[in-house]
Amino acid sequence: MVTASFRFYEELNDFLAPARRRREFTVRCARAATTKHMIEALGVPHTEVELILLNGESVGFGALLREGDRVAVYPRFEAFDITPLLRVRDQPLREPRFVADCHLGSLARLLRMMGFDTLYEKAFADAEIERIAATQGRIVLTRDRDLLKRRSITHGCYVHALRPQLQLREVLERLQLARGARPFTLCPACNAVLQPVAEARVEHRLPPGVRGLYHRFGTCDACGRVFWEGEHWQRLRALVDAPR
Repeated sequence: MVTASFRFYEELNDFLAPARRRREFTVRCARAATTKHMIEALGVPHTEVELILLNGESVGFGALLREGDRVAVYPRFEAFDITPLLRVRDQPLREPRFVADCHLGSLARLLRMMGFDTLYEKAFADAEIERIAATQGRIVLTRDRDLLKRRSITHGCYVHALRPQLQLREVLERLQLARGARPFTLCPACNAVLQPVAEARVEHRLPPGVRGLYHRFGTCDACGRVFWEGEHWQRLRALVDAPR
């Protein structure tokens, strides 16, 4: 056994036992323990970590811990560029695509409304989510920290908020996605691409209160639904654009 000291920063403290939050603490580790093993043993999913300093030097998840080591663990940085220091993953995902767990169906729908490719099925098991994330290069969205600890999941986001609209803002802010939003391009119901369509072609399928009031429409070839850019999209845009 070896003894090492840990200090976690900012929102990573939410995963720790109360007595260990926002302070340095010492724990006993297995002799062959890595930084990843101990970080997750303390309750923090590796997907939440952006930078690890071992005795002041940036290291990866595979660094072995030795007697007396001091480990500082940081979440995603927004104030400055730490790219030259990164050791925990090879590269970010350039085009963010998501897979959401069974608790985040409403969030998945809102992300699709903002134009972000998001897979969701209530029946998805954890193993299936892990497979999809690994084979399709998707970011896992979940409120289950154990899911984010699975070995092959390299990009994930633990969602803290409980209400769907607040969850959307949290994900957009944390991953800095607002500029990449493309509202009214994906089907909220099934994630397929919406096809623009003239009002005259779908007028017979519209509720009476919609006819003549909205003028931008889209159809989904996959599920057959018709959508219009109404108040629901406008409220969503206002939520994203609201002052922080």
